[in-house]
Amino acid sequence: MPYIRTSTNISIDDIKLSNIKSKMGEAIKLMGKSEDWLMLEFNDNAKMYFKGNKDNPIAFLDVKVLGSVNNSDEMTRELTNIISSELGIAQNNIYISYQGYSDWGYNGSNF
Repeated sequence: MPYIRTSTNISIDDIKLSNIKSKMGEAIKLMGKSEDWLMLEFNDNAKMYFKGNKDNPIAFLDVKVLGSVNNSDEMTRELTNIISSELGIAQNNIYISYQGYSDWGYNGSNF
């Protein structure tokens, strides 16, 4: 079950949110995962600073997956493109982290 949390200091309207959701659903295939198990979280209008500044649009994406992280370079390019094109955030104002887990709980037990 992949999980992607997107935090940004700007507002995300419902149309952009839907577009990002659909595009991330496709992008997760780059990591050998499917949208059927993808969970997304969006935190817009967050109080965030980058380089000491809160006025420029910025975003941080946190990607968590069961197992090892695969194709993070391709995934970073794709996620950066999605956020930049949908939200107008400069690519050099987007950070992405990845973490793989060996233990992941679901439906009352671990995989």
